[in-house]
Formats: sequence, C-alpha cells, structure tokens
Amino acid sequence: KRLLVEQKDVSLETQLPIRLDIAMYKKGLYKETDKMSDLICENYPMVLVMSRFGIALGFGEKSIGEVCRQNGVDANTFLTVVNFLTGEVQGLTDEVSSALSLETLIRYLHNAHDYFLAFRLPNMRRKLNEAISTCPEDVAFVIRRFFDEYAEEVNKHMTYEASDKYNISIFRKRHEQIDQKLSDLKNILIKYYPGEGGHLLNSVLFDLFTTEEDLVSHSLVEDNLFVPSIVWYENKVLNR
Repeated sequence: KRLLVEQKDVSLETQLPIRLDIAMYKKGLYKETDKMSDLICENYPMVLVMSRFGIALGFGEKSIGEVCRQNGVDANTFLTVVNFLTGEVQGLTDEVSSALSLETLIRYLHNAHDYFLAFRLPNMRRKLNEAISTCPEDVAFVIRRFFDEYAEEVNKHMTYEASDKYNISIFRKRHEQIDQKLSDLKNILIKYYPGEGGHLLNSVLFDLFTTEEDLVSHSLVEDNLFVPSIVWYENKVLNR
C-alpha cells in the first residue's frame, strides 16, 4: 500500500510560507555530499531546521552527511525534512517512510516545541512589553492579554501534539484557534494601536508574522512526514 500525503482544499504551495520559491534560493534536491554551509547560505530558514536536529554552527567545510554523522543525526531523515521544506519532496511513499528514523524525527519535533515555548514566545513577550511601555496602560493590558492568550493556545497545541491521544481533527481545531488568536493580536497592532509605534513595535509585528510562518511549517512537517511515518510503522507491525 502506498502512502501519499495530500492537503485537502489547499495546496502545499499556499500552506507553506517557508517553501523557498524566491529566485535567490537554490533550487534542486540537497544531497549528503553538499556542504552544510551551502545549505544554510542558500536557504537561510534552514538554520532553524538544523538547530532542531541538535546541530550547532561551526561545521566548517564539512558535508551535510559528515555533520549529521558527527552529531548523531540520521542524514536521510534530515535531508527529507530539508527537501520537503524547500519544495523538492512533496510527500511520503512506502520507500521513503521505511528509510526515515522515527527517533530523529521525534527529537526534531521535541526541540521545535522547546524552541517555541522556552525561547521564541518568551522573548517576543519581553520585546512586546518594551515596545508598548509608553502607550496607555489599559491598551497595554489588552495587548498583553491577547498575546498571552495566543501563547497559551500554542502551548496547548504543542502539549497535545506530545500526548498519546493524538487525533487529527482535534489537532486541526487547535491550529485554527491559534490562527484566530494571532489574527486578533495582529489586527490590534496594525489597525488600532494608539501610540507612535516605532522600530521596536514594528519588529514585534514582524516576529509575529515570521512565527506564524514557522508554526505552519512545523505543523506541515508533522502532518506530512511524522504522522504518515507513524502510520506506516504501525501498519508494518500489524501486518507481521
């Protein structure tokens, strides 16, 4: 049985902002023999992907395969995620699923959760507090409340992802709730913020947009790589 991953109603091209369709980015499948430094310089969003596999900077002229092996990362799984996000891999077949390392994928997802919950969202809140420090207190209170509600939805979503009661319909509902909270927060800042704003507030708004894109990409890796791999392995065990 062949597993093909498809998104209903909306194509992957429109769902994945991090997919690299801009002319400045390299096109073509990345391979183990390509330099890791070339991957990052040619597709800079991949620095986040690399870090979620537990790979640090400072790898010199080493190839992707060499860097992965030195860091205990399955190179095939790393390249599957990279090539999926760069648009070169559209979904999973049985052949691709059988070659993926679930251990490596799980590490990637756990590190991504830690990045959002322990680093990115707390830093955004600190920057937001500084940016709105001169606006009326009642307005600042509302903005902080909307941000905290957004951060809480992200927290609930990722806590649910890590649970053993995963259901795709509940997963999508939680993602819609995140989208709504983020839309409300962006609208307040864009349309109704009463102060002068300035560079710092613009930077916060930019962070909200890039975080939204990063979360969409994160969800698509789960939906299109992780979940189908789990299904494939479960079917393999059941059919023994």
